[in-house]
Amino acid sequence: MTGAPYGIRRGPLLSPFGVPCTAPPWGLLAAIDMRGGNVLWKVPLGTTRDIAPIWLNLGVPGLGGPLLTASGLVFIGATTDNYLRAISVRDGRELWSGRLPAGGQASPMTYMLPKSGKQYVVIAAGGHGKLGTTKGDSLIAYALR
Repeated sequence: MTGAPYGIRRGPLLSPFGVPCTAPPWGLLAAIDMRGGNVLWKVPLGTTRDIAPIWLNLGVPGLGGPLLTASGLVFIGATTDNYLRAISVRDGRELWSGRLPAGGQASPMTYMLPKSGKQYVVIAAGGHGKLGTTKGDSLIAYALR
């Protein structure tokens, strides 16, 4: 943007301690009934594992969307703790998590191999400079059973 008559600065609004300036949870995942507009459940999303010296399940800032499968699983990376998670769409329980080599600030995708019928969930783990997550250049695929 050098030489432009305007500029942009984007980043999280953090306290001097390096945490968001609002009370936790700092990140939530919620299920909404699209017919009635009611919140069915909401859970803190992410831990302070990679942003603080102690691990707390407070929910953390994130960037990236969820993937919903026909079997009722929500896959989401997004958080600053470098995990891809599988969440039950029924009640918001975390059913599985996999540690990523870098920040998963991306939306996962899924594909199926035609011959075997095997389904995979894939996420780009590249990190995010403004969120301070681990940077990398990995594409991680997990096979679903």
